[in-house]
Amino acid sequence: MSKNSSLYWNVLNAENAGKWEPIDGAEGMLEQLTLAMDAVTGDYTRLTRFRAGADTKIFGPKSHDYPEEVYIVSGRLYDEAFDLWLTAGYFASRPPGEVHGPFICEEECLVLEISYPSQAKAE
Repeated sequence: MSKNSSLYWNVLNAENAGKWEPIDGAEGMLEQLTLAMDAVTGDYTRLTRFRAGADTKIFGPKSHDYPEEVYIVSGRLYDEAFDLWLTAGYFASRPPGEVHGPFICEEECLVLEISYPSQAKAE
């Protein structure tokens, strides 16, 4: 199986605003839009939107048992684990287990995530 496919569409157009989903526990400060998903492996491509003023300290630092790639599309985001402000153009290819966050966002920020649960490390 592979990720679902779709024709070109502008995910940022106002007509697609209803496709964004709030992230549980984020009090409306974080939203996600899954662009592609492999229903068998769980691998996915997603956009995450951090609203101005978002702070993910409530979730604490995160790590995954699978690799993940992130690209800052727009805005600015502070990653506490790395003591680094990430701006548009920053990219990371995270290995399994790499700690990241919590994040602080002073202005709206859009992040592209490509995650590979199919490549999870066995414990």
